[in-house]
Amino acid sequence: MDGTTIIRSVGDVIGARAVTTVFQPIVRLDSWRRHRPEVVGYEALSRGPAGTPWESPLELFGAAAAAGRLAELDWVCRAAAYRAAIDAGFPLGLTLFVNAEPAALGVPCPLDLAPTILDAQLRLRVVVEMTERAIAADPAALIAAAEACRGSGWGVALDDVGAEPASLSVMPFVHPDVVKVDRHLTQRPDGAYAARVVNAIVAYAERSGAAVLAEGIETREHVAAALGMGATLGQGWLPGRPGPLPPDVAGRSATLPVPFVAPPAGTGTRTPYEIVSARRPTAEATKRMLMPLSRYLEEKALDAVEPPILLGCFQEARFLTPATARRYATAARTAALVGALGTQLPSEPVPGVRGAAIAGDDPLRGEWNVVVVGPHFAGALVARDLADDGPDPDRRFTYALTYERDLVLEAARALLHWIVPT
Repeated sequence: MDGTTIIRSVGDVIGARAVTTVFQPIVRLDSWRRHRPEVVGYEALSRGPAGTPWESPLELFGAAAAAGRLAELDWVCRAAAYRAAIDAGFPLGLTLFVNAEPAALGVPCPLDLAPTILDAQLRLRVVVEMTERAIAADPAALIAAAEACRGSGWGVALDDVGAEPASLSVMPFVHPDVVKVDRHLTQRPDGAYAARVVNAIVAYAERSGAAVLAEGIETREHVAAALGMGATLGQGWLPGRPGPLPPDVAGRSATLPVPFVAPPAGTGTRTPYEIVSARRPTAEATKRMLMPLSRYLEEKALDAVEPPILLGCFQEARFLTPATARRYATAARTAALVGALGTQLPSEPVPGVRGAAIAGDDPLRGEWNVVVVGPHFAGALVARDLADDGPDPDRRFTYALTYERDLVLEAARALLHWIVPT
């Protein structure tokens, strides 16, 4: 933006690409004990034009969303961050953290920004930050966005973990390389809720090899608290406030770069039954025999202390019975996400439940699935209809039951691809 540009609306900000970027350092916490903390990367933070109503990022993004131009602004901000970093000589030895709306990553890049995006893919080591909010609004987009980032050779971070209990169940679906602990937990680490969050984060990091980054570090006490909860990285006013990149950034390099973990297994177009039955033995049973197994899993989803994700595939809308609908409605009051799939299901078949209508010839039409994923618990019942005639309770299915977390997650990711945005 030059000095002659007149900004009268958020549309003018976006059209003129009139955003700037400041950078906040991210440091290794264990290096604090020996010397000045080692910088391993920087988070890029966007600002609107100074002196305008859109200078604050909250106002800027809120106005863009209201104007229907959130995705374009998201691209503009990321491109501005990449260009500022490249122009400063940002080295591959450091990691650049940028924020992104998952839905925006599914929108084509504006043509004028494409050269900068390509340049960044070649010259920068990037971690893209996302929040758990997207899992409820558009779960398929969140998973696709994470896959797209990894396809570009970049890492993924889940931001503000612990701000809401639901974020703990979202973690394994995003499969982040970096888990960013919400600032309020860093600054107030005591209490039962903080303990639940820390245990869930440690469990995920132990399984995946992800790094834990504590936000909101403003005092030495916060450093100690962050180390105590298993964080290896930190960010906040104590290590450094947002500002321009240092003049010598081009010559810097982290001794231990931010790790990138192995990506989760892709599901392709396979159904939950196809995924699980390929690795677990199957048996035959009637619907009457399988109902207690289904109810057990659905009741596990009623945990309000550690809210899980519950996904059910009912074949047809008529099989979502009033009793089952009540269980799903109860779970939806606290769960991170409750989804129901079947032919002729509306977008909200039960209050708070995300519905997805499947076609009559869809492979899911022949499956009955119940999948539950929480911070620690994971279970899946997957069954294929043998197309019997006769009374509904006597219909036969081949089925498999699994509590292997990685396998359950793979089945859950497959179902999430059928759920469309709200």
